[in-house]
Amino acid sequence: MPGRILVTGGSGQVGGAVATLAAANGSTVHAPGRDELDLTSGEAIAAIVDDDWTAIINCAAYTAVDRAESEQDLAYAVNADAPEAFARAAAKRGIPLLHVSTDYVFDGSKDGFYSEDDPVAPLGIYGLSKEAGERAVRDAAGPHVILRTAWVVSATGANFVKTMLRVGAERDLVRVVDDQHGCPTTADDIAQTLLTLAARPIQGGETLHFVNDGDASWHDLAGFVFGRAKAAGRKVPVLEAIPTSAYPTPAKRPANSRLSTSRIRDRHGITPRPWQDAIGDVLDRLMHPAA
Repeated sequence: MPGRILVTGGSGQVGGAVATLAAANGSTVHAPGRDELDLTSGEAIAAIVDDDWTAIINCAAYTAVDRAESEQDLAYAVNADAPEAFARAAAKRGIPLLHVSTDYVFDGSKDGFYSEDDPVAPLGIYGLSKEAGERAVRDAAGPHVILRTAWVVSATGANFVKTMLRVGAERDLVRVVDDQHGCPTTADDIAQTLLTLAARPIQGGETLHFVNDGDASWHDLAGFVFGRAKAAGRKVPVLEAIPTSAYPTPAKRPANSRLSTSRIRDRHGITPRPWQDAIGDVLDRLMHPAA
């Protein structure tokens, strides 16, 4: 049902997809940019939350995983303090808050898909700050959904698929890690899920996982991208698998980012489509924009 929706992070992949889809569905959408809403100011956040919002969808996040190790204060301000301010202001008015979180709240040591009830154990500042944001949303005790997702891809913004298309056209050899596994997921599918949930009565609080169906390594995903690019007549490189140890980064990544979607299927009837179909749609938009 159309309503009046406040969307944060509108310049990002998920926030932009939510704002676009909500407007297309007839909702009145306000997606303030950084110049209009300072996410490091609790006062600014409290001031923008009024009684007329049908729902608040918080997609804003500090997502520079490596840089977060040296910008801890900013990461916590955006990923923990801002969600707390939104949650408290929303709870005071009984406004449903849908908050987007991440697979990085887990350490990746589990053998299998993570459920919502598995213990969290973030490896770095990004994950720690996002987990703190989850706790803040729950502690505010208003109507809310925390939606964890992973490996986000879209036709806009910076992401792995767009990077692979670019470097694949530039290089003869591309090396990609093959010992990190997750669930490639499109921003459009996340947006549809968030709006589906927002249109339903939200009472109490709930943590859910949403990712596209199936799993892959980064190497698998790169291979899929290059396979589609080759079929489209584009130059593709030789793809070489490497271990994470050969590609050191300031922040440690979870080796296993696979999220179970059993709960959202069983409770809400939301069935994610295969990641190959979803990522294929993104690649079609990137490689055949006129279509």
